[in-house]
Amino acid sequence: MSQGDERGYGGSEPGGRGEDAYSTLGGTRQTRTRLPGGGDDGDGHGRRPTRNSRSLIMAVGVVVLLIAAIAFANQGGGGGSDGGSSKKSDAAGAGPTAATGTKPVEGKNGTIASGFAHDEQGAQSAAANYAVALGSADMFDKTKRDGILEATHDPAVVAALKADTGKAYSAGFLTNVGLNEDGSTPSGLTFVSRTIPVGTRTTAQGEDTATVEVWCTGLVGMAGQGSTKPVSASWFTITEKLKWVAGDWKIESSSQAEGPTPVNGDNRASTADEIAGAVEGYGGFTYAR
Repeated sequence: MSQGDERGYGGSEPGGRGEDAYSTLGGTRQTRTRLPGGGDDGDGHGRRPTRNSRSLIMAVGVVVLLIAAIAFANQGGGGGSDGGSSKKSDAAGAGPTAATGTKPVEGKNGTIASGFAHDEQGAQSAAANYAVALGSADMFDKTKRDGILEATHDPAVVAALKADTGKAYSAGFLTNVGLNEDGSTPSGLTFVSRTIPVGTRTTAQGEDTATVEVWCTGLVGMAGQGSTKPVSASWFTITEKLKWVAGDWKIESSSQAEGPTPVNGDNRASTADEIAGAVEGYGGFTYAR
């Protein structure tokens, strides 16, 4: 997982940078769905709940914005908080990401960790790992992207999300970020898209729901001699609304906001070849409390 015209998602919340072209990767709106109550309709019979397909569509749109925003981590809207019977986390203090010593996960879904604990720690671990996946270079390959969406999201929003992200990662969008029209990387160059979580905190927690903020730094660009889109860094916070589905935490909706951003240091900028070598030589992590 935050950059200019390169956002490709159609839509104006959290994608793992630019003009929020993706309504998935870094959208600004958070969707809250209120289930119909069981009140009386006046004739003595309880009102039949009405299905609100519009709410589902809005939720999917928010997720699509986040995915695009993560991919180009620029700026996005603020994240919403979980409604209902949620409560403020006691862990949002001075050291919310301190290690607990508890094993984070039992398995993985492809390359993405899975089997998170049904508690606050598990929700934070899931949110961090999902942010990494949604901000990865694999999102620019359709087959891999669809697999990531299936592994990280509530099945109820996956189908619509695939359609939206498919439109967002158009041939024009891919060439705009320096890739070939089919999403492949030009010869001699290395495409970089990484999201690195710095910390997490829970802002709302229910029995089967959680809202987690993931503070991240991100890298995106093209490394190598002759690159016209050098790798740059950004800072952003992704808010993920999670739901306990089929024994694991899944993203129901998400959003992204810029910062907090530290002051730049005095480090010398590395050459394109040095950056390419680092990306190819250093792997990622499984994130957990």
